[in-house]
Amino acid sequence: MNFANLKPILSLSLLAGFVTTTGTSFAQENKTTSGASTQATVILDTTGSDWVELGASDFVRANCDEATWTWDGPTVHCTGKPVGVLRSKKKYRNLEFVGWWRHLSKGGNSGFFLWTPEDALEKLVPNRLPDAGIEVQVLDHGYTEQYETSSGKKATWFTTNGDIFPVGRSKLKPFPPLSPDGSRSFPKSNHSLGTPEWNFYYVRAIQGEVRLWVNGHEVSGGSGANPAEGYLCLESEGAPVEFRNIRIRELP
Repeated sequence: MNFANLKPILSLSLLAGFVTTTGTSFAQENKTTSGASTQATVILDTTGSDWVELGASDFVRANCDEATWTWDGPTVHCTGKPVGVLRSKKKYRNLEFVGWWRHLSKGGNSGFFLWTPEDALEKLVPNRLPDAGIEVQVLDHGYTEQYETSSGKKATWFTTNGDIFPVGRSKLKPFPPLSPDGSRSFPKSNHSLGTPEWNFYYVRAIQGEVRLWVNGHEVSGGSGANPAEGYLCLESEGAPVEFRNIRIRELP
């Protein structure tokens, strides 16, 4: 099935395997409660003419150093320092995008900022993040251990499997399950891989509703985003991280 030809209002509930951005599929082994193995294989085809691969010419620095982000073809390496973002040249409203990411150190923190308004990026100084946008978090599993060791508290307010939440002035009604304070959409199942493995995100954002699939599984989202138009940003937040094969399709 060619998901690129589906109308965006349709649910991709069949997206249950580990997928690539080129139309090639991977079988993913799943264990049932009885211990039996099952496999699901699907294809997400992003090779159509309405899908565009984003590269160096499609992004500009918002507040990071020139050396923070280094492109090599479809892959961008981020040093993580200083804290800040790389933003798209274009603003987006209704869209879907895919991308691979991996952390290069234990406990790395990063993310995609969706619908980041222009005034959150103007005059943004180094070591600051935008005060608005919807974050699709990219967090390594080691962050939990580091947080609990340094704080002496249990990590109950975040997960490392694809949280979605509004940043600062932005608004969003997160889908359940929710963080204890109700501000984050927690993943309903855990599918992220730890460093140095690559992870695949598919994000669909239409009319203020955003949904995230992690390695083929729908996990989190929210509705009623305000604003629901803006820039797509990649986040630098203290640790080296890589993104590759970011492809985007604008929707009506």
